[in-house]
Amino acid sequence: MALMTTTAAGTRVPGLPDVADPSKVAPKDARDLSRLFFGQLATLEEGTPEYSYARNTLIEMNMSLVRYAAGRFRSRGPEEMEDIVQVGMIGLIKAIDRFELSREAEFTSFAIPYIVGEIKRFFRDTTWAVHVPRRLQEARVQLARATEELRGRLDREPTVKELSELMSLPEDEVREARLASNGYNSSSLDATLGGSQDGEAALQDFIGAEDTALELVEDFHALAPLIAELDERDRQIIHMRFVEELTQAQIGERLGVSQMHVSRLLSRCLARLREGMLTTG
Repeated sequence: MALMTTTAAGTRVPGLPDVADPSKVAPKDARDLSRLFFGQLATLEEGTPEYSYARNTLIEMNMSLVRYAAGRFRSRGPEEMEDIVQVGMIGLIKAIDRFELSREAEFTSFAIPYIVGEIKRFFRDTTWAVHVPRRLQEARVQLARATEELRGRLDREPTVKELSELMSLPEDEVREARLASNGYNSSSLDATLGGSQDGEAALQDFIGAEDTALELVEDFHALAPLIAELDERDRQIIHMRFVEELTQAQIGERLGVSQMHVSRLLSRCLARLREGMLTTG
């Protein structure tokens, strides 16, 4: 007799058993049932209720794989573990969508690398306070190991040259990896610094400087509508002089006028713009 099941919408799905609570299926049973569901999934049309039922059941039945993979990171706090499981579920879903029975491999063996890979990608992308290239993230780990080894061997901090020789990397890359290590952790600008005389000094009091270029931004915003009010030839002269950085003689050649005439036109334009800036200011 052909197995039948009913979806939430009441649609009958030929060839599939009725799984009341897929999340409670034992791992051994899930392995056998998964092959059956994958076989039917390949014959169903994507987007139909039957397809959704088969796919969702596969996801719920194999959640134990995510919990198994996440168990490798149990040293993390409970809140972070919730994120790890959620990220692992993304890996499981990707594995289900890409698995084919024709591979002649167990789904478990196929899915675990997807799940673990997604979790590792999560750590790589979220545990760095400042984004740095992946090669430097990997070099940081190598640098930490080499530093620890040489520190124990030499009983002092190793030099860049010594690290370079042990890591088989150019000295420039060792320096770059050291610099990138600063991006792994961050400090709040409001954090109180120890050793200050009044005990209230914060990090933000010692870094940064006033950016004088900010005044230019305001000036540019005020200047833009004034330039727009000039006629086309005056705008061309302003563009050629201050954007293309042409001399007055070169501008005169382009416009077919004398350098003296360009000088008078330019002076008139600048006087008009200056007066407009003073008025708006």
